[in-house]
Amino acid sequence: MKTVVLEVRPPEASIASFAQPCKSGKAERSARIAFATPELLWQVLTAKRWELLKAMCGAEPTSIREAARRVERDVKAVHSDVTALLNAGVLDRAEGGGVVFPFDAIKVELLLEAA
Repeated sequence: MKTVVLEVRPPEASIASFAQPCKSGKAERSARIAFATPELLWQVLTAKRWELLKAMCGAEPTSIREAARRVERDVKAVHSDVTALLNAGVLDRAEGGGVVFPFDAIKVELLLEAA
């Protein structure tokens, strides 16, 4: 199963963990998209966008109009959400048109520590 992990971690930690599989020779089983703060994560991963990802999970490449129909929302609003998810690397543009969620699952990792 191809999973994407959305996580909160400082850029320095993301760079260090990116280099780790190269040093160890072991490939990681999941893609990772890191956000510097929880606020940035929630800015990208809104409730409406989460609903959109659920509708696209496991589906073939989809037009924005079809995605809007599946979530019963306005095409213009879905277009805005798709653009944000494309910019974050969560969605990809499909060959031949449309967009695709290229993963089978999403995992969100958040850690709240005492100051």
